[in-house]
Amino acid sequence: MRNAQATSPQSPPSFAEAKNSRQKARAAGLDPDRWYAVEYDSAVKKGQVKEVVFWKSSVALFRGEDGGLAAVQNHCPHRQLKLTHGVVDQCHLRCVYHGWTFDRDGRLVDYSHDSFGKPLIKNQLRTYPVQVRYGLIWLFPGDPALASERKIPEIPELTGDNPWANFAADFTWRTHHSMVIDNICDFAHAFLHRKYRPFVDAKLTHHEADEDRVYLTYDAYMAAGRISGIFVDRKRVNTRSIELCYEYPYQWTNTGDSIKNWSFLLPIDERTTRVFFLFYFDSIKIPLISIKTPKWLTQIVLNIAKPLVFNPILLEDGIALEAEQLGYEQHWDAPPIELNPVVPLFQQLTARKWEDYLARTTAAPIRGARPHAG
Repeated sequence: MRNAQATSPQSPPSFAEAKNSRQKARAAGLDPDRWYAVEYDSAVKKGQVKEVVFWKSSVALFRGEDGGLAAVQNHCPHRQLKLTHGVVDQCHLRCVYHGWTFDRDGRLVDYSHDSFGKPLIKNQLRTYPVQVRYGLIWLFPGDPALASERKIPEIPELTGDNPWANFAADFTWRTHHSMVIDNICDFAHAFLHRKYRPFVDAKLTHHEADEDRVYLTYDAYMAAGRISGIFVDRKRVNTRSIELCYEYPYQWTNTGDSIKNWSFLLPIDERTTRVFFLFYFDSIKIPLISIKTPKWLTQIVLNIAKPLVFNPILLEDGIALEAEQLGYEQHWDAPPIELNPVVPLFQQLTARKWEDYLARTTAAPIRGARPHAG
């Protein structure tokens, strides 16, 4: 009988073992010293706790009865149960097992059975900075001393007194985050979307890269689908080209300064990524109406278009990405073949930023982070 282990394919290399940019990108995490969208603001009600995971680190995100949000490490120091099994008590988080209770600063404020003695806890739970922007909850999973220096992307079209019509969509895919960036920035895969035709005849016209981003433009016919094309005002909006940018660790697009999108990636582990897509529109075209549509009407149409057009297109991407993940795990040592010159640039940026993070954390401990309770 042949040795089963000898016939099993070797696993993809670690970041340190990787031999090229693609392998490095596929083994890289995302720098935790950034703000990451982790949940919808509306998804965490008063008195509710939810688990979010950033690169295999579990966080308990909870909202007190006063509406305030907090995030703490997701395990009780007593018996190591996840605190997300517990309950929110006023503005505190109580473990389901023995009722040990922690405040928003991670301090043990009640252990409910003091007749047995006082818990010998030297350190409080690690906490994480949180913010709410654009209807999303943002978490800073890295060095909290850097949270005020690093900024959530500014989207002026969604702030102020007259925000653009918009919607968000999210998907959790069994794929590495670097594959998502390759997908949403590479317009060579129009065949995948041949049914809905969000873009056709794409030609890369410009690309440039620096230490923090890869910027590119395509000439392409945007919104060429049978349904989506009806609502695009081609007389007012240039739909023959598009700007894209991988502005690490985020991605954005701009069509004619009228149709825009941000993509926010949440890396859960080496083969799982949740992606939040935030689309916003200046206006759209309504058949038989010549005037620019008001925001309220644009919003109604977008709410209808999301399940009919946008979600199906993104689901096609998800199917391809999960298949790509499986393919890479089996054929990780295949020579990289990329016809689009921007794809290696995405991978190089991802790998370089992860390498910078590893070097930074090796050189110095995280400033201001509280050690885990124990």
